[in-house]
Amino acid sequence: MNDDMPKNDQEWQGRLTPEQFKVLREGSTEAPFTGKYTYSEDDGMFRCAACNNPLFSSDNKFDSGTGWPSFDRPASPDSIITTADDSAGMRRIEVKCAKCLSHLGHVFDDGPTDTGKRYCINSVCLDLVEGA
Repeated sequence: MNDDMPKNDQEWQGRLTPEQFKVLREGSTEAPFTGKYTYSEDDGMFRCAACNNPLFSSDNKFDSGTGWPSFDRPASPDSIITTADDSAGMRRIEVKCAKCLSHLGHVFDDGPTDTGKRYCINSVCLDLVEGA
């Protein structure tokens, strides 16, 4: 992580809302169909709510019907990292911000575009910069 990133949970809690901390730093999930970007059709760049890293373009957002914002690819291959996640009694691939290592959501191999990917991302992890 960068030197300007918070170094511990107390510093992260000072930067994030309680819900953001629970999802971004503790790996929780917001309830489906409740996030502010679930149905958003606004144009721009979705950035990490914890560190402002560009994550996903609105050009790659689609309605998956799952209750979370879904994208078929990241803004760049270097904007995210993925790791195996065997929690909740299933095997999934976790998506994290490459800059601050915050939990964002999961990626699945059932996307409708040529990538075949569905990045299922929690709205609370995102800030939309319109027109970017």
